[in-house]
Amino acid sequence: MTELHEAVASENFDLVDKILKKGLCDPNSRDMDWSNRTPLHWAAAKGHSKIIKLLVGHGARLCLRTEAGWTPVHFAAESGRLGALRTLHTLHAPMDAADLYGDTPKRIAEIYGHKDCVRFLEVAEQQYREYCQIAKLKGDSLEEEDEDWELKKEEDLKKKPYSRKKHPKNLGRKDGIQTSN
Repeated sequence: MTELHEAVASENFDLVDKILKKGLCDPNSRDMDWSNRTPLHWAAAKGHSKIIKLLVGHGARLCLRTEAGWTPVHFAAESGRLGALRTLHTLHAPMDAADLYGDTPKRIAEIYGHKDCVRFLEVAEQQYREYCQIAKLKGDSLEEEDEDWELKKEEDLKKKPYSRKKHPKNLGRKDGIQTSN
């Protein structure tokens, strides 16, 4: 965990600002001990919109994923951080990215019972898709993929395919598949 990860996780805006201004840490550095979380993942999980904006302003990539394929939007959805979801949406974060098990942030919010986040994400997913279509028509490139994660996912799938049945949230069911709430 870098000094930047620690400052973000402790929600110390002034220290995060200082570290970024001095260029002491890469805002996209991944914490190998925490499933490749970036500082932006921590800020989203904590619901700290000001830190999210600060990190993105210093080059943090909205599309980076953890080992399981979670984006910052997944973390905000898991913890019910509607303000963070709104901030990430405003910054054009991928709102509908599926993780290794096919779960989108909206599905994560459903699992954890964050109904306000689910309602927001239903609209935000559609708006994000429309934004992507317009950007594509204009010839604007969008940074939607974490290339390193995509390569690792392909390598892992060649070795051993992932199964929804083995996902922790599905272990209690006989068929192994979770149903919607």
